[in-house]
Amino acid sequence: MAPSATSKHPALGDISVLFLDVMARAVAREGYSIQPLFDQFSISQTLLNAPEARISIPRFMRLGSAAISLTGNPNLGLTMGTETRPVDAGLAGLAAMTAPTASQGLEQILTYSLLNSRNSRGHPHFDRDSLTARFYSIRPYNRYNYFVVDSVLGGWTRFLRRVTGEQAVLRKVMIEYPDLGQSEVFEQWFGCPVVFGAEENSVQLHRDIAPLIPAQAQPAMHRALVQQCNTQLERIRGGWNIIDQVKEKLTPLLQGQTPSLETVAAELGLGPWTLQRQLAAHGARYKDLLDDTRKALALDYVKETNLNFAEIAWILGFSGSPAFYKAYRRWLGMSPGDYRAQYAVRNVNG
Repeated sequence: MAPSATSKHPALGDISVLFLDVMARAVAREGYSIQPLFDQFSISQTLLNAPEARISIPRFMRLGSAAISLTGNPNLGLTMGTETRPVDAGLAGLAAMTAPTASQGLEQILTYSLLNSRNSRGHPHFDRDSLTARFYSIRPYNRYNYFVVDSVLGGWTRFLRRVTGEQAVLRKVMIEYPDLGQSEVFEQWFGCPVVFGAEENSVQLHRDIAPLIPAQAQPAMHRALVQQCNTQLERIRGGWNIIDQVKEKLTPLLQGQTPSLETVAAELGLGPWTLQRQLAAHGARYKDLLDDTRKALALDYVKETNLNFAEIAWILGFSGSPAFYKAYRRWLGMSPGDYRAQYAVRNVNG
């Protein structure tokens, strides 16, 4: 059996190195070379040439923040959207290009997102009724992750424009983070109203755009590519046992609450007793998996982000900061503040 998904991936998620090429092109479009940043963040050519290689989302966010500082463009994420090609989504992007309609193409990019990224908040989703594509980003928001939302929504928009040949492809854009004084720039780029401080990150397609046939639609090739996507997806999920599945469901459910076994069982389509029995067969208990999941996420949030500890406590579903501090000391024998300071010193010392 393949190694479990949760054991080989960073707790907050990871992303394909294909997206580093998008960032490099965006930086070049601004008149700069990204190579010094690749050197700084230990992004080697060998890594870039490995099609299945990934880096952690926190590393990707820090690299993006550095790229924004280098170029001086706070909207570098939109430039990344401009530079995004279907092939940058890997096999999923190739399948999308040959889909019967524009909306089906976008839906397949979302359906097979696990082939090129994994996000602790959950996977993208396409609602066929409302023609809305939704994206989940790490939050609370700060200068490290604004551009991630911009680049993803921008990339989806660019895909629709590319395959349809139309510029006005969206009815509305929703963005979770607050308006940073760039609303006019965003509405001009997306060509539609943009709502900041929304409950989700999403783009909604125009009804007349959805059924348009992509320029490279090809039924036989599409079927072949979808089959390859399904094979890869099964290979990824084939290594997930019930423990991995529970941890995968737990993470996005944690925010502001402690999800019950009954809630997770329902998410998996199982009865509570069935889930308990399956976990017991693997020598695991739900409360231990909950604790392990919180610990892995806590280490990444404290080490890889600048979020304050009250925010992290809420994200992990603790009742408050004191409960989070107590758990952290139990896990590591030190406070989260001491751990963050210790990690910062190690970084400074190389």
